Amino acid sequence: MDIRKIDDNISVAPQISVEDVAEVAKLGFKTLVANRPDQEEPGQPSMADIEATAREHGLAWVFMPVESGNITDDDVSRFAPVIRDAEKPVLAFCRSGTRCTVLWALSSARNTSADEIFTKARNAGYDITGLAPRMARQAGEKG
Repeated sequence: MDIRKIDDNISVAPQISVEDVAEVAKLGFKTLVANRPDQEEPGQPSMADIEATAREHGLAWVFMPVESGNITDDDVSRFAPVIRDAEKPVLAFCRSGTRCTVLWALSSARNTSADEIFTKARNAGYDITGLAPRMARQAGEKG
């Protein structure tokens, strides 16, 4: 399992397995957020199975599927309160972790400087500098 810490509130990961959930709980995560649609590709674990296991291990579960390469402003608006209100720390996952990082970056742009966001993402192994124009638009939507 490849968990990449963005900050004390949120980490991201590529697709996790049902077997990984126990380790996620043991590591102290409180909320598991799935940003990957169920059955996005063959062989992907069932989100229902991951959810059931997450609940067995005392984790809060949020299923917020987002289409890869097509993150909408509505997706960003839905993600922001999920993370804000979730019991922390949060682990969000998708196919590679990039989708989760982009959602976090765009929603954070409303309250955090672009430089700080770019640094946190880069430290987690994600180059999101191409999001700069979109982050600037999000920054205009404070909240």
